[in-house]
Amino acid sequence: MNVISQIFKDKKSLPLNTFIDKALYNKKYGYYSKKNPIGASGDFITAPLISELFGEMLGIWCIAFWEKLGKPKNINIVELGPGEGSLCMTLIKVFSRFKMFNDAFEIKLLEKSKFLRKIQEKKITSKKVKWIKSIEEIKNGPTIFIANEFFDALPIKQFVLKKGIWHERFVKCINDEKLIFYDKKANLNNIKHFARLSLAKKQKFIEFPIEAIKYLTSISKIIKKHDGGMICFDYGYKKIKMSDSLQSVKKHNYSKILLNVGNSDITHHINFNLFSKIIKNLGLHLEGITEQGIFLQKMGIIHRANILTKNINFNVKADIYYRLKRLLDRNEMGQIFKVIFFKKKGVKFNLGFK
Repeated sequence: MNVISQIFKDKKSLPLNTFIDKALYNKKYGYYSKKNPIGASGDFITAPLISELFGEMLGIWCIAFWEKLGKPKNINIVELGPGEGSLCMTLIKVFSRFKMFNDAFEIKLLEKSKFLRKIQEKKITSKKVKWIKSIEEIKNGPTIFIANEFFDALPIKQFVLKKGIWHERFVKCINDEKLIFYDKKANLNNIKHFARLSLAKKQKFIEFPIEAIKYLTSISKIIKKHDGGMICFDYGYKKIKMSDSLQSVKKHNYSKILLNVGNSDITHHINFNLFSKIIKNLGLHLEGITEQGIFLQKMGIIHRANILTKNINFNVKADIYYRLKRLLDRNEMGQIFKVIFFKKKGVKFNLGFK
């Protein structure tokens, strides 16, 4: 039985979000359940793997935020979708240099993929790290949530306006082998009510981050109850008008979304304007949205690179700056990757955003 027939079984079509969820996260045949997609030999690479300096800057940011929270004796650092564990490893290394913080922190990793969790468990041996199955397991203590390329891989719904009537996008299966997109008349009232947003205003196309809203709702409850905030790195845009950003990647190249199902990544660009509305509706304070390159430079990443490259081999120095360029350059990750930070109201902290 091929992947397509397993996804659809006896159904002829599925809503886009259901199709994405099955293609990526099914425990038997889902993309993230079968392989490690991250790295040079995988399908894509992330900032923590490009340069350890990314994780160092984020580690320093976490410590500074903890200080603004009053240096609580216990602080949760929750990483959503930790991939192959590189960011977590760097954070542990940074935190170990600051005794008070090192005594206070505990990292909690939320990973849906059993395959990736096994990789993480082999790699990360620190007793300061625990794995959780849901955000609701966090019961106490101020919490800093970290998400790097997490929300872009969550299932979304798509709606398109045709002749004044909204349609929801489905994926239709033909003869257990061919897939096509199919639009079906839809009622947006339920979606609007769920998100408490006027989504359809001045839009002809909507990407609705249905799973992201569920996560953000759970996260907001913990932040409001126990204090803290969330910082998120992801590729996306800030313009109000939405567009179809669904894409598939295989072996570091774009792939057709309905081909290689279960064997290629499916992602979308985050609409940060919509995210900011969702966050405000959840009763949190949005500190800001900036570009990854700007945030990292404000955190002192270039200064740190200059220190590391003093009196070292030219080839090593060149490699450090080459990797740094990938993180900062506006033509690479520097501009398309955005950073969004939100927190409990009343907490004054804006490092990297002002």
